Amino acid sequence: MKLSNYIDAIREPQTILMAKLSRELKAQGKDVVDLSLGEPDFITPAHIIDAAKKAMDEGYTKYPPVAGYPELREAICEKLQRDNQLTYRPENIVVSTGAKQALANVIHCLIEAGDEVIIPTPYWVSYATLVKMAGGTPVFINCGIEAHFKLSAAQLRAAITPKTRMLIYSSPSNPAGAVYTREELQELYEVLKDYPEITVVSDEIYEYINYGTGHYSIAQFGEMKDRTVIVNGFAKGYAMTGWRLGYIAAPEPLAKACEKLQSQITSGANSIAQRAAITALLGDQQPTRDMCSAYKQRRDYFIPALAAIPGFKVANPDGAFYAFVDVTSCFGKTIAGQTIKDADDLAMALLHHAHVTGVSGTSFGEPNCIRFSFATSMDRLEEAIARLHKIFS
Repeated sequence: MKLSNYIDAIREPQTILMAKLSRELKAQGKDVVDLSLGEPDFITPAHIIDAAKKAMDEGYTKYPPVAGYPELREAICEKLQRDNQLTYRPENIVVSTGAKQALANVIHCLIEAGDEVIIPTPYWVSYATLVKMAGGTPVFINCGIEAHFKLSAAQLRAAITPKTRMLIYSSPSNPAGAVYTREELQELYEVLKDYPEITVVSDEIYEYINYGTGHYSIAQFGEMKDRTVIVNGFAKGYAMTGWRLGYIAAPEPLAKACEKLQSQITSGANSIAQRAAITALLGDQQPTRDMCSAYKQRRDYFIPALAAIPGFKVANPDGAFYAFVDVTSCFGKTIAGQTIKDADDLAMALLHHAHVTGVSGTSFGEPNCIRFSFATSMDRLEEAIARLHKIFS
C-alpha cells in the first residue's frame, strides 16, 4: 500500500517520540524520570467527574450539536466575560475535540497556498505542521532566551509582508512558559492595527497556570477582538487532558466556517465531556487554583536547581509547567563516550544514560534548548536533578 505524499511529509512530534521511548525503557524495568509530556499529574477534580457521571445517568449519550451544546457555549461566554472582560455570544464559540482540533479548524478555514503565517520561536510543535498542511508558509521569528522567548514589536513589523495572513502565538507559552504582559501586548497591537488583514490566533490553553503576572489577551486591545481567535480548552487548567475538549472564540463568520469544516471530520465533541465542562467553568475554581499553587512550588525548586547544573542556562517561566533550558554550552562535551553535537544528542544521552526524559527544542523551532516538564511530584523532580548532576559531574 502506497501512502500519500501528504502523510509522508508529516513528522511525529518529538514530544510523542520521547514519551514512547521512555515507556519502552520502563517496560524493560528501568526507573525513568519522564519529564517529556505536557500533562498535569493531577486527577480531574471530583466535582467535574461527578458531573460526567450525572450526564450519563441523565442520558447525554447521543450525538451533540456540531458546535457544542448551547449551555456549554453560554458557559464559555460567561467565562470569557468573567475572566477576560470580553463579550461574546454563543454564535462566536465552537467546541472541538481538543484545542489542537480547534486550532486546525481555524488554520484550514483561513490559510491558502502562498499565505504566510508568522510564528515566534519557540512554538508549540503542531503550529508549523498545521500551517504547512493547509498549504501555507510558516515564517519563523527567533525569540531567544535573552528576550525571555517573547516576540517584540520591532521583530513583528519587520516580518510582515504583503503575503502575511496570520500571527500565531501562545501565552503562557509551550515550551517556554513565557507570559506576555499588558504592555508587551499593547506594543504588538500598535503594529497590528496598521495591518487589518492579519488575523491573530491567541493560544491561551495555559491561562490558569500563571504565577502572578496576570493573564491578558490581544483580543482585549482596540478592535483586535474582531480579528482575533482565542484558542482555549480544559486540558491544562482543569487536568482534563484525556477528555479531549477545546474551543475557539472567534468572529461569527469564522466560527460558522469552523463548524462546517468540523461537521465533515469529527462532528460534535464528546457529549459527556461537554456536560462536565459546564461544571468545570461554572463550578468551584479552587482545585484549579490549588493545582497552580503546586506547580509554582515545583517551579521555585526546579528552575534554580536546573540553573546550578554546569552548562544549563534557564529563564524563569511565568506560566505553564515547563523549563526550557538553553544547553548550547553542553555541545562538544562527552557523555558516556558520546560527543554531544546538539540538543537532539543531549536529549537522547540523558534518556539512555541518566534515565531522565526531556524533549529536544528542535521540534519547537529552537534547536539549542531542551524542554523539561515539572508537572510531576517533587520527589521525581529531586531525583531528576540528582541524576543530571551526576551525569555532568
